Amino acid sequence: MKSLFLLGLLLISTIIHAETTLDKIKRTNTVVMGVRESSGSLSYTIGNGKFVGYHVEICQNVLAAVQKQLGIKKLDIQYVPVTSQNRIPLMQNGTIDIECGSTTNNLARQNDVAFAVTTFVEEVRIAVKANSGITSIAQLNGKTVATTTGTTSVQTLRKHERAQKIDFKELFGKDHSDAFLLLESGRADAFVMDGAILAGNISRAKKPSDFKIVGEILSTEPIAIMLRKDDPTFKKAVDDKIIAMMKSGEIAKIWDKWFMQPIPPTNTKVGMLPNENTKAAWANPNTKPMEDYVAKK
Repeated sequence: MKSLFLLGLLLISTIIHAETTLDKIKRTNTVVMGVRESSGSLSYTIGNGKFVGYHVEICQNVLAAVQKQLGIKKLDIQYVPVTSQNRIPLMQNGTIDIECGSTTNNLARQNDVAFAVTTFVEEVRIAVKANSGITSIAQLNGKTVATTTGTTSVQTLRKHERAQKIDFKELFGKDHSDAFLLLESGRADAFVMDGAILAGNISRAKKPSDFKIVGEILSTEPIAIMLRKDDPTFKKAVDDKIIAMMKSGEIAKIWDKWFMQPIPPTNTKVGMLPNENTKAAWANPNTKPMEDYVAKK
């Protein structure tokens, strides 16, 4: 009896793990979207459990296409906030089905998860107070630098050739808004992070003119919607819709909405045009990892 019971458990486990994301969505009429609370205009909350942003809207379009493909009358989208630390484990264990935040596609992460085609090529920069006098990496010597736990930004800074002899102290925020608060409150002299996240947090600061983005580009990183690994049917459905949006120009319109127009909740404008690498990714859809990009120095 015991062996039959164990065999039954093994069979159930096999069935669960064999279920694709599309199968799960069709069976439950539900999809779980991982979102961020403060990833600039890419993905953020406006309160009351509502999440918006460039990547959130792209994912909503993708899921509408999936709903049509599967013939589902009503698709329930559940929004689950994730952090830099837990986003990959929550994807791997099935808690979330699609992650629409600010995740870099790199070779290490490709061992654990999959990525849709790149929708934004980020440039990691430094945010400081406008009156700080800091304009470059060299001026971080002896300073305190904030970043977000679970990200690679400070490691990227330390690896930069111009930071080899720079000695600075690190402070970590639990999320991007917490890390920005370290800068805003004066506990940190600089905040190192993706440019879009810096710009988004600055735009929602009490006085945006008190801050500026400065210094060298520390790295160039492809940001993409994250998916479960080894699920080609769902990846194809996601990629097909994103590529169609790129070809139609819809993705450029969504960019304009979230980066060039006033956005909620404060109706301030980030004011960031798509860079050349982002426009190239739209013109030639790909899933190249970060290692294929060379940072400008």
